Formats: sequence, structure tokens, C-alpha cells
Amino acid sequence: MTQLGQLAKVLRSKNSGPFELTLDVLFDSEDRYRMVKDSGLITKKTVSELYGITEEQIHHLVFFDQALGFKITFARDISSGTVGDRDVYGAQQHAPLMVLDVGPMKEE
Repeated sequence: MTQLGQLAKVLRSKNSGPFELTLDVLFDSEDRYRMVKDSGLITKKTVSELYGITEEQIHHLVFFDQALGFKITFARDISSGTVGDRDVYGAQQHAPLMVLDVGPMKEE
């Protein structure tokens, strides 16, 4: 199986203010982007399962065809910089999405 991290050129996370995290996934190939988008795997249900959150915590899940990418924004369990926050910048939260199986690798 192929993991999303193997297909994406950029897969990162960051704060979207102190109360939200944003995941950005960008591709350098339209074929790879379409393969992931058309798979139907990138849904609020999938993201909520990967991150152990409710679908209601996901504020945005948007595909940008012109940029060959998509963005997911969801509520943080703990606001950035407060006691118990282990990632003040939100820069280490992309790993669950990175290992998502998206299907067999196609030859390019």
C-alpha cells in the first residue's frame, strides 16, 4: 500500500491561531493529487478517526484543484502554549495523515 506521505510533496501542520490546527497537503503531480482526491479517503470521518476527534471539531476540509492540494483545519484539544500543550507551534501534528494508506502505487 502507498501512504499519503509518499505521494505528497508537502505535508505539514501548523497553528491556525491558538485554538486550531491546520494540515496542508500539496502535490507536485496532478496525477497524484487526483488519485488521492478521487479515492474518497480524505473525509471528515477519516480525519476524525486518525486524530481521535469528533467530526464536529473539523472546521474546514477543502480541496484546491488549482494548487494541487487540500487543507484541513480542526480544533485543538488544548490551546497553544497552555499547560499540557506538547506542541506549541502545531508543527508536529501531521504524522497520522502522513501514514494514511491511499492505495497501491501507480507507475508514472
